[in-house]
Amino acid sequence: MPEETPAAPSQAPAQSSSAPHSHSPGGGRPSGGPGGPGGRPGGPHRRGKRNYVRKKKVCRFCVDKIDLIDYKKPEMLQSFVQERGKILPRRITGTCARHQRWLTVAIKRAQNIALLPFASEL
Repeated sequence: MPEETPAAPSQAPAQSSSAPHSHSPGGGRPSGGPGGPGGRPGGPHRRGKRNYVRKKKVCRFCVDKIDLIDYKKPEMLQSFVQERGKILPRRITGTCARHQRWLTVAIKRAQNIALLPFASEL
């Protein structure tokens, strides 16, 4: 009967070079991530940074209880139009959906009868 010899420590199975947690430049994840070495997308956490609480935008027309948006008042409509003639979206102006629809119709009517420009001079 042959005798068994214990395995030498040098014959231990080698670990794969593509281990999931290796931080070597050749394989695995890059150290740091998109924001740098802090691991967060924005980089390392800064102490003393103030938390910004977004103020809820309210519809100007709902607050003033305006039932009709008049296309014959271009000075009021001008604040809802960009310089290039584009109508500002609800997320920027804060108007509700109903008044945004009325506002869009009023702006287009005012543009058609030349109270508002389609676009300014470029």
